[in-house]
Amino acid sequence: MNLKIFLQALFLYVCAHAAVAQGIEGSVFDTQTKEPIPGATVQIVSANLGTTTDNNGHFVFNSPVSNAVLRISSIGFSAKEIQIENGKSVKIGLDAATENLQSVVVTGNREATLRTESPIAISKLTPRMIDEAKPTAMYEIVNKVPGVMMVNLGNEQHSMAIRQPFTTNAYFLYMEDGVPIRPMGVFNHNSILEFNQFAISSVEVVKGPVSSIYGPEAVGGAINFITQRPTILPTAKIGVQADQWGYKRIQYGAGGMIGKFGVYVGGFVANQRDSWMKSSDYDKNAINARLEYHFTPSTRLIYTLAYSKYDSQTSGSVDSLAFYSRRYVSTTDFTYRKVSSLRSRLTLEKDWKNGSQTFVTAFARKNEHGQNPNYGIRWTSGQTTARGEINSSDFKSLGILAQHSQRFSFLNSKLITGAVFDFSPSNYWSYQIDLAAQLRPDGKSVEKYTIVQERPDIRNADYDADIKNTAAYAQYDFELLPKLRVSAGLRYDRMSFTYTNFLDNTSGSKSYSKVTPKIGATYDLGKGKGIYANYSRGFSPPGLTSVFRKRTMPAENGDLFYYNLKPAEFNNAEIGGWASVLDNKVYIDLAFYQMNGRNELLNVRLPDNSYDYQSAGKTLHRGAEFGVTYKPTKEFFFRFGGTTAIHRYDEFILSSRESDAVKNVNGKDMPSSPRWLWNTEFSYYPKWFKNFRSSVEWQHVASYYQNQINSVKYEGYDILNMRLGYNWKGVELFTNVLNLTDVLYATNATRGNNATDRTTYNAAAPRTFVFGAQYTFTGKK
Repeated sequence: MNLKIFLQALFLYVCAHAAVAQGIEGSVFDTQTKEPIPGATVQIVSANLGTTTDNNGHFVFNSPVSNAVLRISSIGFSAKEIQIENGKSVKIGLDAATENLQSVVVTGNREATLRTESPIAISKLTPRMIDEAKPTAMYEIVNKVPGVMMVNLGNEQHSMAIRQPFTTNAYFLYMEDGVPIRPMGVFNHNSILEFNQFAISSVEVVKGPVSSIYGPEAVGGAINFITQRPTILPTAKIGVQADQWGYKRIQYGAGGMIGKFGVYVGGFVANQRDSWMKSSDYDKNAINARLEYHFTPSTRLIYTLAYSKYDSQTSGSVDSLAFYSRRYVSTTDFTYRKVSSLRSRLTLEKDWKNGSQTFVTAFARKNEHGQNPNYGIRWTSGQTTARGEINSSDFKSLGILAQHSQRFSFLNSKLITGAVFDFSPSNYWSYQIDLAAQLRPDGKSVEKYTIVQERPDIRNADYDADIKNTAAYAQYDFELLPKLRVSAGLRYDRMSFTYTNFLDNTSGSKSYSKVTPKIGATYDLGKGKGIYANYSRGFSPPGLTSVFRKRTMPAENGDLFYYNLKPAEFNNAEIGGWASVLDNKVYIDLAFYQMNGRNELLNVRLPDNSYDYQSAGKTLHRGAEFGVTYKPTKEFFFRFGGTTAIHRYDEFILSSRESDAVKNVNGKDMPSSPRWLWNTEFSYYPKWFKNFRSSVEWQHVASYYQNQINSVKYEGYDILNMRLGYNWKGVELFTNVLNLTDVLYATNATRGNNATDRTTYNAAAPRTFVFGAQYTFTGKK
């Protein structure tokens, strides 16, 4: 009897596993990046069965179905139907739906969220847009985002404008896979040059201080660079790029998955010699690695490592005489910037059955940054001597970031809670160098600076500080009415540091803290249309270099330091919407905002060309951001994005000295704030020439004032870029022609408020031909 029962059980076991073996399983991936697509819907059309892919893009049907027809779909991708046989394991690629670029899922909450549920201005650069741009520097892709202008200052150096003028101030948060790349209090406007652009899969930009999730410094906006994941299919890439001005680059990448384990490694080595601008040689080596281990379909461990080393001459700006005569000769041949950057993180992610999610991330950073900056040169018109500086800023970080989102059936709601702790010891020093200034014949500008003597005995700043950043946040999203979704958030931040200031031999502690709320709502009008509104507050504490740096001029109380600087505070209100029309051929995104600032920390250019930090009483930032995409057929694609904005001083005392003619600049435009910016592109993919692509891009920057007193304007510029590419059996040949019409323009033009000051220009490159070739190997499905 026992034998009979055993044989029956064995028969049922074999039959059950035979049924599973005759079922259907597979993976869904992005055809552009070969990365898995989580959350894709997979349906057996004839059997009316459906499931979704896990985080690894995997799906399974245990029930056998004869000659099954699968329909696979995902937001932001074109749906596909295929027929497969039972017992077969398939890998299915989906093409990105270019006409729906901004309706794809976004990571405004550090997890996947539908655009229709996000009451914020957010834009995404897709893998295809990044790949076709073949960027040598990040600004070539970031400037495609409506309302964003990353200013190219040469050799990947930059400043930024998102709901702000072109600025180097700490009002932007730069992240890698949702983790800030620097601790609060140690902002550097050039930190994007530490990224590895070849390992970037996509870029998402949240505009305005509307995220209770990201917090301080995300005032103008937060830019999240999302790195490449391990690929479903084994892939490998190797390529080269070069231009006629001495730039050369070798790039490489490879990834794949074996069972539960996945890996991706990618990077590049670049250098530039004897460029169009003299004294602008540079070298960069960057590499990213990512390892994933999937314990189960819902639990995974992720480790990432990012390393970059950068060493560049910094040619700086030129005067008007050199600029308009196209004499691209730097006034210095000794200035430099050197960076060594290392970032790593270990993340444990868990998906729960009802759609809730949890992650815990431990992260570490090490950054060494030294420079002899061109912008640090102080020279008064007519003088044959000048002063410069050499400085160094280093920090190390250890931190943890944890977040949990819990879904409830009540009001179809979701609660997100999180906490951050970041410990970052840092040190900074700066000392003077004495320079000789060789004047031009007019005696009003400098032909060349030379070093006379380094003066480590004369220090501009010298401090050690242990920074502790802590934060806690909560956000509750709920469906108040059908299609009306509300999002309310609250965040508490505290930045504290203990310090030793070696300039005045003092030590102590200081802290800044703030509670910032946000409230917003979206209303889904259906058929790809919706509106949203939000109100939020943001703040940004002063950077430590501004707190401890010796002032050029003492304050009214005689204080040489900024120990009592207040955090900048902002109130932001905006409304916007999106619409997909003409059968999804046209997509429109629009946002109107007004942001009022208080205690905004600004740089004022002094007569000796140095800069003094001053805190503006009140500022106004008001504008509209707009994006349009149009894809009438597979051959044509049109994109237009831009902003029109006013950035103005409401109350700002420029000088309290009786001898100065201008006491305040109330009602005047902030410098470097053009009223109009736009970037538009037309792409053509001809049917008659398969695998060929072409595009023409137009960048427009309107005129803007060069100084606080609005005494002189820079006329702005319009440039065209052209990109061509052809792919044949994995070999891609491409060329980018930047500044197609060889326009003479400057990416930045500034002047002091003194009547004798002259404009200095950051000259942009003349017409540049970038040529490249890349081979991509892709394994079989």
